[in-house]
Amino acid sequence: MDGLAQAAGHADRTTPLKMYCAGLLLPGERKSVEPMAARLAPDNVRRMHQWLHHVVADAPWSDEAVLAQVRSYVLAAMRQQGPVQAWIVDDTGFPKKGRHSVGVVRQYCGQVGKQENCRVAVSLSVSTNQASLPIAWRLYLPQEWADDQARRKQAGIPEEIELETKPAIALQQIRAAVEQGVPRAPVLADAAYGTDTQFREAISKLGLPYVVGIMSSVSVWKPGEAPLSKPKWKGIGRPSKLLRRDSRHQPIAVKALAHSLPASAWKTVTWRQGAKQGLRSRFAAVRVRPAHRDYWRSEPHPEAWLLMEWPAGKPNQPSIGSPLFPPTRDLAIWSD
Repeated sequence: MDGLAQAAGHADRTTPLKMYCAGLLLPGERKSVEPMAARLAPDNVRRMHQWLHHVVADAPWSDEAVLAQVRSYVLAAMRQQGPVQAWIVDDTGFPKKGRHSVGVVRQYCGQVGKQENCRVAVSLSVSTNQASLPIAWRLYLPQEWADDQARRKQAGIPEEIELETKPAIALQQIRAAVEQGVPRAPVLADAAYGTDTQFREAISKLGLPYVVGIMSSVSVWKPGEAPLSKPKWKGIGRPSKLLRRDSRHQPIAVKALAHSLPASAWKTVTWRQGAKQGLRSRFAAVRVRPAHRDYWRSEPHPEAWLLMEWPAGKPNQPSIGSPLFPPTRDLAIWSD
């Protein structure tokens, strides 16, 4: 904790920071300064309130430095029990009442499983077989907040904070982890991130394998197919460098691809023992090329593994969240 206080800016903030962390961890629905002060020091609420308010509102500190300090302690202990197996991209919703907390709007909230008034933070965690540790957190700023200058000023949002998508925020966190020398591992993410082609491409450029979910509407070329090559130059005008499609040569949505596969392509796999029986389902894996806007490219997207789940008993409904794997050599590294 003393190291965290130093990361927060000054050693004399050790006690206030300890009290603030204790207030967050203690039972109680409301985690704002006033109710936390009452729980922490019922005989001296005013002084405790001043301490906590100074830490939250006035003390200069860096959340990146605090997280780096936590990582230096915790990750070393985690790695003694086993290597880092994955980098996990996710977002967490925090239900909030009112409209004044930074970033709060009506949006999907994972905690309640529906659209709700909440804030959302994008996170990057590293995981071993036994434990996981968040190493980066950033609040997502929705467009209605990013574009509202009066609201930004009242809440004290720095001018340099602009509207960014969640995949863009996650990529910044991943790049920072690479630069900081965090032990490399495959990147895992759900379809909110994996459907974004630029997100997948950027991870590959960083030299990281990935296993990500995609939506069933994502378009791919069937196994063995690719976009048409650039047309032969006829000697007139500027030669084209772009890939082509025509009415008879088009990509296909992954859901349609799943329906087109023969029954022999689907295999039943049991991956672990559940409470009453083994967890199993039917899967198919095929090699495909992503097709997203490849007509603006001079080279096709690299091939990837497309893994699809189609549980028995659902004859017309393959899984919507189909993971898209990197090439075989990266998948093998991930599997180890």
